[in-house]
Amino acid sequence: MDFKIAEKYFKEDKIRELSSTDDGMRFIKLRSLSRKSQLEYLIQKYSIDVTYAKSKDWLKIIYESRISQDCIDETISELYEQDRAVRRKNEDQLINELYKIQSFGWGGLHQNSLEKTIVNNYVKKITSYESLTSAIENEVHNSMRDYVLASWYNHWSSIIIEDIFKDHYNVIPAVGLIKKIDFFVNNKPFDLKVTYLPEGYVKDYRRSHNLSPELTLMKHVSRDLNIAYDRSAPDAVLIPDLWRKLDDNPDEKSSKLISELHESREKLLTQAMQNPELLVRWLYENQGERRFDASNRLFLVLIDKNNFFESWKLKRAKPLIANSINKFLDSLNGEIGFKLDFDWGDDKYTTESDVIFVVK
Repeated sequence: MDFKIAEKYFKEDKIRELSSTDDGMRFIKLRSLSRKSQLEYLIQKYSIDVTYAKSKDWLKIIYESRISQDCIDETISELYEQDRAVRRKNEDQLINELYKIQSFGWGGLHQNSLEKTIVNNYVKKITSYESLTSAIENEVHNSMRDYVLASWYNHWSSIIIEDIFKDHYNVIPAVGLIKKIDFFVNNKPFDLKVTYLPEGYVKDYRRSHNLSPELTLMKHVSRDLNIAYDRSAPDAVLIPDLWRKLDDNPDEKSSKLISELHESREKLLTQAMQNPELLVRWLYENQGERRFDASNRLFLVLIDKNNFFESWKLKRAKPLIANSINKFLDSLNGEIGFKLDFDWGDDKYTTESDVIFVVK
């Protein structure tokens, strides 16, 4: 494959087309060595002549040298181990620090709309200087604290999880920054997505089985039992709030409803584990517009059956996660993933995906 064609495919996000050929895989793996120092390491290791070339042309020269995938893989493994050795020394302490997080929330702020939220709710709404400074101290400060803590927790727990994959013998890391690829499993590129049992999926499952929405049922019983709740709260906040209150209530109505809802979620989980394509297709088709793509994805789904709404805590449970990941990777017999067709907007897409369930 000509370098220009490989580069064109990459820019057009045609990763599946690239990864179907040896040349395409060589290009992707070389492209994953995105830092100058990483390419320089490979050049020196295999004595590739770039004497009169600018660094921006190194990728093309290395690719056209016909260097083998085995050589690239060896280089990637060596570079990864250099970085990994540093993280390995601090990992136990890092996990200990992550366990200090007792609650998880974005404080009403979201990564893609942080500036917009502040401008719309404070800059454009408040006309009094005193009111603005008061809001900053009492509202923005607390919201920003929650936002930073949640971002910190997600960042470092994600690195720990990625390292579990990258430490496995069936995995080649993407050591540099490369769009939509975290690693290669059995020589197939994947973008790792860590998620939980989506509330939207639960809602759609109940609708498809002619079951009333969980929230509707919980509100009804809460009114009967005079359980107070914030009627203006969004569903994402109200569902776990009412679930906890009803679960703590000794009334038979309450315990019966929570038991029924829990049983329904158990059935949904069993269905998803037996036929993962249903959940994976839903995850692809319900992406947000800003982050949409059809790249190969490997989903890691974390579920605490004792408390579905605290599954986020499992993201730091390295032994539990490593056990599930390594079992999955050890069991691979050459192939990974299944072909998936899905709809998004008015278009149809084809990708390859797989899912690992980590269930407590």
